[in-house]
Amino acid sequence: MTLSKLLYWIYTFIHPVLMWTLFGICIYAMTLGLKVRTTRTTPDKDLRKSLIKQRFNIKHHQIGAILLSIMVLGSIGGMGVTYINNGKLFVGAHLLAGLGMTGLVAILASLTPLMQRGSQTARDVHLWLSVLILGLFGWEAITGMQIVQRIIEQG
Repeated sequence: MTLSKLLYWIYTFIHPVLMWTLFGICIYAMTLGLKVRTTRTTPDKDLRKSLIKQRFNIKHHQIGAILLSIMVLGSIGGMGVTYINNGKLFVGAHLLAGLGMTGLVAILASLTPLMQRGSQTARDVHLWLSVLILGLFGWEAITGMQIVQRIIEQG
């Protein structure tokens, strides 16, 4: 196998592995976010103190920053590899879902200052957009595996 062929396969499969990892990170971030919500809304003061000590809010912010960075870079990388390998982008469900998720995760991050000021509307929008992103991620995972299968079949 030539070096260029090896690099082709490495670049081609970095994106799917990265995106599946990111899907798991999204689920973890949402779990942390729900724990932050529980911490903020629980009427039990002892439980709240116990939850605050676990620093879910800081973990959620850190994971969210990583998520935003990887999603943007992963989207650019996936489109870049596709263009390098094919000389064009294929406009379809996979590309549109990926671009949609990238835009939505930027909106999620932009809601942070409003949520820090106590806006319940911003918190609710953040939660529902997160659910939408997970749905799009599921769709992207299915279409992405179809693409990987076609690449493997073409050899």
